[in-house]
Amino acid sequence: MKDVEKSSGVRIAPGTHYETSAQLEKESLIERVDGDGCRRPYRLTALGAAVLDNQLRAQRRVANVGLKRLSREWTFGSLVGESGSR
Repeated sequence: MKDVEKSSGVRIAPGTHYETSAQLEKESLIERVDGDGCRRPYRLTALGAAVLDNQLRAQRRVANVGLKRLSREWTFGSLVGESGSR
């Protein structure tokens, strides 16, 4: 949870973290590794890395379209068409 907060600036509740971790483990996207004390570290599986890679590439495509449109100083009207039909 500390790593998520440190890397993203987003704080998640323990219940959310554990529920999400359990689901990712169930889907074989992450796996537990030995920890020290009460820490329960995980690592990404090969499948998890492939899924994450696909998700990040999709997000990059969306971000690139948005950045391209912003660089052209598009307005909302130009995105949906002046008549709103697009």
